[in-house]
Amino acid sequence: MIEIKHLNKSFADRQVLFDINATFHRGIVNMIIGASGTGKSVLLKCIVGIEEPNSGQVLFDGRSFYHTSRDEQREIRREIGMLFQGGALFDSKNVIENVRFPLDILMPQMPMSEKLDRVHFCLKRVGLENAGKKRPSELSGGMKKRVGIARAIVMQTNRYLFCDEPNSGLDPQTSIVIDNLIDEITKEYNLTTVVVSHDMNSMMEIGDHIIFIHQGRIVWEGSNENIVETASAELEQFIFSNKLMRKFRDKIY
Repeated sequence: MIEIKHLNKSFADRQVLFDINATFHRGIVNMIIGASGTGKSVLLKCIVGIEEPNSGQVLFDGRSFYHTSRDEQREIRREIGMLFQGGALFDSKNVIENVRFPLDILMPQMPMSEKLDRVHFCLKRVGLENAGKKRPSELSGGMKKRVGIARAIVMQTNRYLFCDEPNSGLDPQTSIVIDNLIDEITKEYNLTTVVVSHDMNSMMEIGDHIIFIHQGRIVWEGSNENIVETASAELEQFIFSNKLMRKFRDKIY
């Protein structure tokens, strides 16, 4: 479980997050949604420690990330897997080397044979057991995202999975594959998964718990089952700007 308490973030004299309070539970897909520029990606960066908030706390199963020692921060980071928007693969490394990278950095004492066993297990889990020798330039967009997921779960200590716009740049069919993979891995490994997205299809498919951010504030929280019944004007405008969602609303009502 991840708890965010009274988190505020500013850049120079511009405040982008205002008193954010949220709880992300284990074993489900938690989604942060909102239009571009509303602060959702900044919130994700504050949670994982890429950006430091001006005030507030981020608690990982009761452990405060910003009010603890560097050693404790390193321990928490060892439990975090991250899927970046663009995949963030190393062009100079093949798939096996890319997936192995967190083990090389965080667990240098692990024997190479154990690292490779773990890498091959993770690649098989995402359906890429035969792609280990390929370079990122030889992969499709969906394959790159699956390599990113394999790398995000390669640490056996992982308890938290963060995904930043995992379907960005993908076709609808491949997006469904990535959504299903994130959902399956979340439940299989009992992870606390947080997905930042503005993809309405993903939200309706795998959004077990959703928070909607508008102008740096949480203005709605709930599940994909009750989101179409929202009384929030800002959320309604955001959701039904999508043609598919308008058809879904019209069908219901």
